[in-house]
Amino acid sequence: MNILTRYILKKYLINFIIVLISMEIFFVGIDFLQNFSMIPKSANLRLLYILYNAFFTLTLALPLSIVFGWIITLVVFIKNNEFVAFNAIGATNREILSPVITISIFLLSLLILLQMTPLAYSYDQKKRILDNEYFTNSKSDIFLKYNDYYVYFKKLLPLEKRAEGIHIFKISGKDVVETIVGEKAYFQNDRWYVADVKIIKKPKDLDIESSKLEVTYEKFLHTLDGFKPKILDNVYESRSEFSIFDAISAVALLKEQGINTDKIRSILYNQIVIPFFVIPLLLLIFAYASLNSRFFNIGKFTSISIFGTLVIWGIFFVLYKFTGGGVISPELSILLPMLLWVTISIYFYNKKINS
Repeated sequence: MNILTRYILKKYLINFIIVLISMEIFFVGIDFLQNFSMIPKSANLRLLYILYNAFFTLTLALPLSIVFGWIITLVVFIKNNEFVAFNAIGATNREILSPVITISIFLLSLLILLQMTPLAYSYDQKKRILDNEYFTNSKSDIFLKYNDYYVYFKKLLPLEKRAEGIHIFKISGKDVVETIVGEKAYFQNDRWYVADVKIIKKPKDLDIESSKLEVTYEKFLHTLDGFKPKILDNVYESRSEFSIFDAISAVALLKEQGINTDKIRSILYNQIVIPFFVIPLLLLIFAYASLNSRFFNIGKFTSISIFGTLVIWGIFFVLYKFTGGGVISPELSILLPMLLWVTISIYFYNKKINS
């Protein structure tokens, strides 16, 4: 790493950190004050609420801070005529821009890694604190399809990885041919184990006068392979909070069951694709910056850059919401617009740089 690269990175990272901390304090502070009366009086829960909210805010603040930090850095370089000095020592546009692009991709990758952890459920956790459900979280009357079976949970406790009142129905055509009943079920080794099972089978040729139901008992029975309690909870509640690993697992599992996965795929793309919308913005903002402050309207440049960033972010946000509502497929609403955005940005960048 040469001196120029270190200098640019130092200036940029200082501005990035200042913007990021400012945005975190602003959004977390506003939210805390708005919900202060609803937050439990426990100091520990209030601290947890702030921490969960800080990470939830980070998913928005970090991509925007990457762009806003770069705008501030460019404005400082222009006002101090540092671009003139860079050119004087023979620095190319690529040498000026590449350190910022590289560190930005690293920061976005770090954000994606964090969303592979339980921190991805930060919004859910802070909401549970507000609802006084942080230590006791349960769902009732969950009904879902699994292969040839329909599974009913009277009560699901995701945090404890267990359920109560389990009924499993095997369907053949329009008839229920087998019913499995269990009082309790536990999630272990990536599958559900139903304890003290009662199995009721209906004869193939049912005769009301002579046929009898076959009743057997089992100590354990496993079902719903791969359906983690958190996946069951989120799918049932139609929530938009998934860790990346859980989202990938949910897509694979629901696809096997013939269930529409558009919403979960859109959540996945929102986590791993949409944050990179800022990289083309870095290119465009740099291309339309001036080397000399003498004939350059810095105020206009700053205003247009910030406004343009918010517009592009708003467009992808709206597209994501449309997909979550099942209006269009996530590939058409997220991946295709992202590809077009990258292509158009590179075209205008090259056009401006080479003009």
